[in-house]
Amino acid sequence: MAIFQIEGGHQLKGEIKAQGAKNEALQVLCAVLLSPEKIIINNIPDIRDVNKLIEILQNIGVKVEHLGQRSYSFQSDELDFDYLQSPEFREDAGAIRGSIMIVGPLLSRFGKGFIPRPGGDKIGRRRLDTHFEGFINLGAKFTYDKTNRFYSVEAPKGLKGKYMLLEEASVTGTANIIMAASLAKGKTTIYNAACEPYIQQLCNMLVSMGAKIDGIGSNLLKIEGVKNLSGCEHTIWPDMIEVGSWIGLAAMTKSEIIIKNVGWENLGLIPGAFRKLGITVEKKGDDIYIPAHKKGYEVQSFIDGSIMTISDAPWPGLTPDLISILLVVAIQARGEVLIHQKMFESRLFFVDKLIDMGAKIILCDPHRATVIGHDFKSSLRGTVMSSPDIRAGISLLIAALSAKGTSTIHNIEQIDRGYERIDERLRKLGAKITRV
Repeated sequence: MAIFQIEGGHQLKGEIKAQGAKNEALQVLCAVLLSPEKIIINNIPDIRDVNKLIEILQNIGVKVEHLGQRSYSFQSDELDFDYLQSPEFREDAGAIRGSIMIVGPLLSRFGKGFIPRPGGDKIGRRRLDTHFEGFINLGAKFTYDKTNRFYSVEAPKGLKGKYMLLEEASVTGTANIIMAASLAKGKTTIYNAACEPYIQQLCNMLVSMGAKIDGIGSNLLKIEGVKNLSGCEHTIWPDMIEVGSWIGLAAMTKSEIIIKNVGWENLGLIPGAFRKLGITVEKKGDDIYIPAHKKGYEVQSFIDGSIMTISDAPWPGLTPDLISILLVVAIQARGEVLIHQKMFESRLFFVDKLIDMGAKIILCDPHRATVIGHDFKSSLRGTVMSSPDIRAGISLLIAALSAKGTSTIHNIEQIDRGYERIDERLRKLGAKITRV
């Protein structure tokens, strides 16, 4: 297994471009199963989770052609359902959480879908109830093999549209139900639907394939099922989580960095969250300019003078994927901040590694941490640590790049799941990072 060795304490400088969005890629790749016609997808990020899903699609029988840098064509005209019942599929699909989204398209188009319990980040409970309750509402029969932890849904007579109020605004659950409803008979109404940019892009892609979807961008979606969907060409938006990662990196290392082609209209509250910590985030066309914060950055306070609180929420609230990064950035802020991770109860458990590096953090409970900023009057110390999940991994990497001395990060495969050739791209900015 590979490790990163990082010599911290160096200022960085230059330009970096955000990759295609990981979370969108996982959704739109599953959507290729809805049509037998050729579908072209551009700006696919070259990361472990996405490459694993493409491999699964190939094993199912999807014809995949690499057209050029980050562009692929997919054609799902001859699928192998025997593979879906094989031990190989259980191992492959169980490795990534995104594999759950192949069930909706398969169920809608072929009347049956299978999936083992999917893997992914260990950040707390991530229930699948929304997915399967949605399928059941559409008329599918659900079974679960507890021994093999294998889920099956069947609808031999097809799916029928229905009104449903989701108990949880699950992003992947909403995506799965949308894809299933696109080929169902009649109208499906989904209230309390997730409305993240990833969901909007999935809906836009399906509409270009011939789907009838109203309410895109809201939490109330109305889908009129069609008999079949055609091919299309789709381009994935920039990854807003990676954009936030580079903002945090620039601030913590006092670096002057330009983030290219960020898709400003899709960033929502992200720039404002960093501004709450006192970070200058300038809009230059579709780029973000972060100046070198030579005098540091100061946490804002609320109007009544109470301590600043940064918390996550379903879109258009602040995405939970950036909470770990904002927590790390707060370590060198001037002032104090309460970080409240509402949605996942295990996501803050990596802070012990930051405390070992010298950070002043009080973990109040699994969901809340108070950070007392150093104001760059003292530096973090290099240390040896392990990446527990994608977002904690990039946060530890940012901390290591800002620290004095050398740090070693184990289990960097977690970081590779979400960030494309990150060590090469950081070296171009002047980072001292080596993959061993």
